[in-house]
Amino acid sequence: MSALPIDLPAFESAPVAREPFAHAMVPQFVKIDAMTAINADYPLVDLPGSFPLPTLKYGPAFAQLIDAIQGPEFARAVERKLGVNLKGRPTMVTARGVSAARDGQIHTDSRTKIITVLIYMNNAWEAKTGRLRLLRGPDDLEDVIAEVPPDEGTMLIFKNEPNAWHGFHAFEGPRRVIQLNWVTDMGVVRREQFRHKVSAFFKRLRGKPAQARM
Repeated sequence: MSALPIDLPAFESAPVAREPFAHAMVPQFVKIDAMTAINADYPLVDLPGSFPLPTLKYGPAFAQLIDAIQGPEFARAVERKLGVNLKGRPTMVTARGVSAARDGQIHTDSRTKIITVLIYMNNAWEAKTGRLRLLRGPDDLEDVIAEVPPDEGTMLIFKNEPNAWHGFHAFEGPRRVIQLNWVTDMGVVRREQFRHKVSAFFKRLRGKPAQARM
């Protein structure tokens, strides 16, 4: 595995669409030769929902990927790409492993999130559903700007504008996604991690089977 498991040149050369909100998609952002080891070290997430990394156990190849996306090189590249200043802005990372039938409803992210990065860690995606759609509005999953196949290290990044609507047609089954956010302040990180920890506790308490969500 090379020094960085992510393809920074591919990210830097990816075009940015500016309408109706700034976004870019990078196929194979996670390098092909790194995927097998990272997926082998991916945390066991067999219940619906987002799980903050401090609540999960994972191996060294996955940890190297997290270090890379939270590192200064990628942060500087994001600043250049989207024209933002991320100095002093903390990051927060969650992981998902499965998708439930209720997932995918159209939404925008919390206003405390400045930038959202989604990295999909599945094999080639054959299902017609479960493909994230960037949308022109809050009411119609068919009013599509772009569709993102959740496969093989594909990365989506977008600026969290008030009109950054997204969602997907429901899919039930394994669907691995890493989410990285730059957020407004550390208070957001603490609140979100506490909220996710409480949510994860009750999900595990209910003991839902591994046939669930992201």
